[in-house]
Amino acid sequence: MQIGHLVFGLAGLLALVSFMPPVAGRLRLPYSVLLAIVGFVLGLIIHVHSWAPLVMSDFLDSLQQFEVSSETFLFVFLPILLFETALALNVRRLMDDIGPILMMAIVAVIVCTVAVGFSLDTVSGYGLAVCLMLGAIVATTDPIAVVGVFREVGAPKRLTTLVEGESLFNDAASIALYSVLVTMLSGGGELSIGHVFYRFVFSFVGGGVVGLLMGRLASGLFIWLRGWPTAEVTLTIALAYLTFYISEHYLGVSGVVATVIAGLVVGSTGRTRMSPTTFEQLSASWAQFGFWANSLIFVFAAMLIPRMVAAITWTQVLLILLVFAVTLVARAVMVFGVLPVLGLTRLGTKVSAAYRVVMWWGGLRGAVSLALALAVTEQENIPYEARQFIAVATTGFVLMTLFVNGISLRPLIRKLRLNELSPFDRTLRNQALVIALEDLRTKTDEIAVHEHIGSDVQGRVHAIFDAAQASVDGSEVGQLSHEQKVSMGLAMLASREEEMFFDTLKSQVVDWRTAESLLARAERMSEAVRTGGLRGFDAAIAADLRYSTAFRLSLRVHYLFGFQGWLAHELAKRFANLINKRSVAQRLIQFAEKEIQPLLGVEATEAIIKAHHRRLLLLETALQALNLQYPIFAHWLQESYLGRMARALERARYRDMLSHFLITGEMYADLVKQIDQRWSHIDKRPALDIAMSAADLIKRVPMFEGLSVETLKSISKLLKPRLAVPDQEIAMQMGRTRVMYFVASGAVTIHLPDQTTVELGSGEIFGEMALAAATEFAAKVTSLGYSRLLMLTEGDFATLLARDPALREKIDAVVKQRLRALEVWQQFQSGERQHEPLPDLSPKAL
Repeated sequence: MQIGHLVFGLAGLLALVSFMPPVAGRLRLPYSVLLAIVGFVLGLIIHVHSWAPLVMSDFLDSLQQFEVSSETFLFVFLPILLFETALALNVRRLMDDIGPILMMAIVAVIVCTVAVGFSLDTVSGYGLAVCLMLGAIVATTDPIAVVGVFREVGAPKRLTTLVEGESLFNDAASIALYSVLVTMLSGGGELSIGHVFYRFVFSFVGGGVVGLLMGRLASGLFIWLRGWPTAEVTLTIALAYLTFYISEHYLGVSGVVATVIAGLVVGSTGRTRMSPTTFEQLSASWAQFGFWANSLIFVFAAMLIPRMVAAITWTQVLLILLVFAVTLVARAVMVFGVLPVLGLTRLGTKVSAAYRVVMWWGGLRGAVSLALALAVTEQENIPYEARQFIAVATTGFVLMTLFVNGISLRPLIRKLRLNELSPFDRTLRNQALVIALEDLRTKTDEIAVHEHIGSDVQGRVHAIFDAAQASVDGSEVGQLSHEQKVSMGLAMLASREEEMFFDTLKSQVVDWRTAESLLARAERMSEAVRTGGLRGFDAAIAADLRYSTAFRLSLRVHYLFGFQGWLAHELAKRFANLINKRSVAQRLIQFAEKEIQPLLGVEATEAIIKAHHRRLLLLETALQALNLQYPIFAHWLQESYLGRMARALERARYRDMLSHFLITGEMYADLVKQIDQRWSHIDKRPALDIAMSAADLIKRVPMFEGLSVETLKSISKLLKPRLAVPDQEIAMQMGRTRVMYFVASGAVTIHLPDQTTVELGSGEIFGEMALAAATEFAAKVTSLGYSRLLMLTEGDFATLLARDPALREKIDAVVKQRLRALEVWQQFQSGERQHEPLPDLSPKAL
């Protein structure tokens, strides 16, 4: 019966809070403020409810029996709140402003703690340690009320990211400082700045590492659970709690930071590691979990307010006012003083004055501060006077921020016009409205004709369209400069590209690894366009076609140790990326012609399409080089791409038939099984064969023609096969050892010191003169395409020449001819042979 009574109370509380969002909207109050009011009222009446009817009395009695401790707040509600907020954050946007976010989350917390601590210690007798603890508790901000107001009034996304990011990480900083100080007060240790700093850094950084590892582990497990949505969602809940508890209980690091980082990792990788429908279900589920946790934690915390402020004195009221004023001043110093200076360095980005005002005034405090204050009251080792003061001061301060800052935040945002579109966005919105209204007018006329609707009704509908169209000036788009239009269009296409790549993942046209790479590069492209316009787009194209860090490392390993497996994997990944980017680039051009041109005009659209044609040409060139070198793998890629598209279309067709009741659910399930069986071969990627044995490559070198089989075998043991990619600079020295090369296939370019170039093709050699003369190779060599080379080190060169006299004669002849040509060239340069024709130094002439 006791359990049933508690369940009844919890269910009634959930029913009550379910009506709070619409009520808060009608009263024009922040949601958290209304929750605090409801919780405060419940806290007052649960002790005097004899007047209530039976059901109401039982409900209030069950609430009275809830024993909500600080551990309940920290270990039950906090992981859910942190993980849900981190999961919904855009990691790319967060990293754009990571400098100001971390400064406000860490430095501002320290400044606030010190300012409050020393100010209170000056005018009160509670002691510095107690005052610093109060400063740490009130330094943490709560984003829930602020972000709720932002979303209601339409504040910019960047401002929301700044506030949410700050609140996520300053919870960690505040709790880390609080933990160190409460340990000192409980144990009677001395206050040591060095010890506080060490524990803070260890807790913060350690929590980040643990969260990263736990998040990556969970992301790997999502692949095993793919196709089981309920299991994947359950794993994320377990991840939030396990990360928090393991960090706090076993490792002694910040569980807050660990949970936040784990949530960010899952949020950034979940789109590709999970099935798309599962990720959408995950986001919806966590939004619900966050609503429950936030509502309950605020109500439970507010219910404790009457008890915590029951013994408040006028002196403590004055101290609360002092804390409120000091925190505002400390936050103003950071927001208006340090933040602009940080924006002048590479560590930060510029934040507008209006944003800074809202960040300063919007630092509301909430349930986390109340939970920490409650935790202090449970510490029997801390003197009663200190516990009572911290509880009263924290509660009063939280109420002031909610009712003063929270209620005035919405008018402040409107006063600063942060809820309004910029002239740039407003112009585009109006143009979109004009185009949409024209299209809708045509479609409604078609419906009217088809449904035999009278002309008078059509006229009234037309009047509505006319009034809406008259309210905007469709010619505003002409006021934008050409550069603004082009930048706007490129940004639209960059966003569209991200969505296209995600659609290909939804349709299983690409696997999650390829999708992860494509989405990451598309995000970087979008960021470059947003900050640099057309120039940023061109720079992003060049960066996008460069070889990745992993590719360059695999190539380096290949050159040093001859290992080919990693390089083959990176080549195959690059191949798949290029073919998918080419497909998307072609569709983006069609999209621009159809959707962008009506919005931005012909001239701007032509510039946008021209830029994308440049990109398409570069992609075609890069693909052509791979197609020529690896035709079999290229053929499989094309077959796989077309097969995946066919599979996606077939699935979509059957879903349409199911939705129109043409087939039953059982038929649909059987058809899907047949699809998976029919197209299973396209998911089995063949290995990219870059295997290059010296024995095979030797046969392509004319210099080795006529040699005996035994000689060729002995030579193959000395020559090391290497692959050079387009534009790669070929190393002429491995460590301290000089090397030479035989070109088995492909071509290289030698950049001579006099700024001239020489091309070498299959069968030719380079680097032999440096080995023969024991000198440095002065020229630079780059590969023209995918070239297969045979590398010979200096020591093996001597062994090879000593072993085979015939080969020695051939190489000696080449060396002598090149030395003679070089001597002639030098004489020509010095003017001693000015009347002789310029000698041909190309290897083919020799």
